[in-house]
Amino acid sequence: MKTIKGLTLAGLALLLMTSMSLYSCGGAGSSDKKTSDSTSGDDNMLLGAGSTFDYPLFSKMFSEVNKINGLKVNYQSIGSGGGILQLTNKTVDFGASDAPLNGKQDSGMTAPAIHIPVTAGAVVISYNLPEMKDTLKLSPALVSDIFMGKIKKWNDAKIAAANKGVKLPATDIVIAHRSDGSGTTNIFTTYLAKVSPDWEKTVGKGSSVNWPTGLGGKGNEGVAGLIKQTPGAIGYIELAYAIQNSMAFAVVQNKAGNWITPSIASVTSAANIQIPADTKVSLTNTDAVDGYPISGFSWVLLYKEQKYGDRTVDRATKLVKLLQWMVHDGQQYSSALNYAPLAPGAVSAADANLKSITYDGKPILQ
Repeated sequence: MKTIKGLTLAGLALLLMTSMSLYSCGGAGSSDKKTSDSTSGDDNMLLGAGSTFDYPLFSKMFSEVNKINGLKVNYQSIGSGGGILQLTNKTVDFGASDAPLNGKQDSGMTAPAIHIPVTAGAVVISYNLPEMKDTLKLSPALVSDIFMGKIKKWNDAKIAAANKGVKLPATDIVIAHRSDGSGTTNIFTTYLAKVSPDWEKTVGKGSSVNWPTGLGGKGNEGVAGLIKQTPGAIGYIELAYAIQNSMAFAVVQNKAGNWITPSIASVTSAANIQIPADTKVSLTNTDAVDGYPISGFSWVLLYKEQKYGDRTVDRATKLVKLLQWMVHDGQQYSSALNYAPLAPGAVSAADANLKSITYDGKPILQ
């Protein structure tokens, strides 16, 4: 596996944009020193880490909440796996993940963790074919075969059959994937495992997998940078990153056989399902006839019992009220950034979980 060590101007621009956004919303970087103790210090500065999928939305939300009440949120966009690890080590107040905790991760926590859904979004298949003006169409079988390395050229007959009348280049296909533990990878590989028995058997699903081929980039930013700098590249990134950086992305055939463009509407359709009490649910390969098949919820993770270490009741209360604001008033910022606002069922489940959070055994929200 090759991992990107340097980016061209396009990649550097993406990283610079991320760094500037982190500074503007109170995120001062990703050094361990800055997150060495989430249980003491300034109770008006909350620490979070995790999902890069969520980062554009979180940047806006945390900037707005700071204007309202002066609360600062230092959020590190380091990937879902990193956020889970930092929450496990209690070096942040909350983690953010595009995949719910699995059994091993749950057992690694020193106390029960709560899942609060905060948004839903699309993982898009972005590509770099500068001479192609038509939008690429991909069936589930094509997505699987391309990312397994079975289809190596863009003008392969199988791709041409799904894109009739489109002039495809004889360019080599270069796969771009995540090199870090990633909820975005979990959504994408869960989808592939559902639609391809071969993928499920040989690669599997999870936040990290052994990729059959390709280049690795860290975070949605890193994969986007790889795609932009590499003619013939194809990879998976969050919809907001693709739109904000004017990147092409494919229309994907869903379970009903319909060709679906990733959008707020098609993600909302995929997310219109029954939400279990623990909110752990996958939206991939949806049955919804108008649903985009590579959609997913994203969650904020925190400990159910907030009295641990040197944490104060004030700090715990600010955290829970922040999440309550994100689930309700904060949703108004979703659509403009190409995230799907939470459906009523998801909001109800989030509210129930928030009300279960305690400090010294007593509910924080009355």
